[in-house]
Amino acid sequence: MNDGIRLNKYLSHNTKHSRREADELIKNGHIKIKGKVITDLSTKVHKGDKVYLRGRFVHPKNEFTVLVYNKNKGELVTKKDDRGRKTIFDNLSKRYHHYIPVGRLDFASEGLVLLTDAPDVATALMTSKLERVYYLKIKGSLTEAIQEAMKKGLHADVATKGAHSKSDIVSMDFAPFLWYKVQKESGGYTKLKVAISEGKNRELRRFFGYFDADVMDLKRVEFGGISLDIPPGKSRFLTKTEYHSLHTYLQGLKNKRD
Repeated sequence: MNDGIRLNKYLSHNTKHSRREADELIKNGHIKIKGKVITDLSTKVHKGDKVYLRGRFVHPKNEFTVLVYNKNKGELVTKKDDRGRKTIFDNLSKRYHHYIPVGRLDFASEGLVLLTDAPDVATALMTSKLERVYYLKIKGSLTEAIQEAMKKGLHADVATKGAHSKSDIVSMDFAPFLWYKVQKESGGYTKLKVAISEGKNRELRRFFGYFDADVMDLKRVEFGGISLDIPPGKSRFLTKTEYHSLHTYLQGLKNKRD
């Protein structure tokens, strides 16, 4: 936290309040740092700063929790939708509404979504090269050109097919897939299992869309060794083994920075 963390993030991580609630607490003068009332929403908390909420010291958490959620098709990975569509938080208890999703799955995709109460952990996982595993159903067959791009990577000057309609990203660089396996090919469609190391900006839909092999179904089943083993719409915490692996990974990142 050398560069500091936004005060609302700090409060949402270390208290029961969401970031939006934290903003209101700040604006209403309920927060003090170094004996001074803070009302500036852009304020950052630095290492050693003592934050007080309504006169009570906010103890920084040394631990964090991570939820595994099995997203349904037709749910959005967001807190609220201005069009009133269902979000993953409609299926989660209110006590988890301050949790931060680790990346997103689009409206038409399903499967594993990780959520955490620690902003730093969310950022570390989102920007990691940890293996993400997906089941896909694409239109057409897995041509030699597609397989070559999967093995060697691809630069696409125009990679808008499969993108969100409001995305302003046109060109993309696709890293080589970590691995892939064709499971079935019939009826003009191909089912396969793939592993990639990023998964941002609808990467898989854009990649196959570039070859006019539209993704018909997409389901994430694994993230960094954490597997999907719960029914749709349900959630669970990480197991002790999964927490141990995650702590080991995060400590490795910290050692590299230090």
